[in-house]
Amino acid sequence: MPEIIAEPTRVEAAGNIPKLIDEYVGRVNTATDGVSIAVMQSPGGWSEPGQRPEFDEFTLVLEGSVRVEHHDGVLEVGAGQAVIARAGEWVRYSTPAGARYVAVCLPAFSPDTVHRDG
Repeated sequence: MPEIIAEPTRVEAAGNIPKLIDEYVGRVNTATDGVSIAVMQSPGGWSEPGQRPEFDEFTLVLEGSVRVEHHDGVLEVGAGQAVIARAGEWVRYSTPAGARYVAVCLPAFSPDTVHRDG
């Protein structure tokens, strides 16, 4: 039977300044290991450590832009665009001017499998 997810769970974010993460589907809100879906509200100037996760991450930018650093350069992902970071690739996310975006991770995001730098 289909299940309504009435509201997300706010989870703690990594990074230099606070951002909001509202997880709708994932390990925290629905005890789902196979996928996580979260809406991020990230202020201008936010950045997090680089990471080499064990999951694919699909990021859909709704407002603003997300900067994605990788070993071969930098991508600027604007509103209406999306980016895929494959499992095992090193990436570092930031939002120099702020952004609202959706992150989907397959399998679900876990602090144990994100493998952040440092």
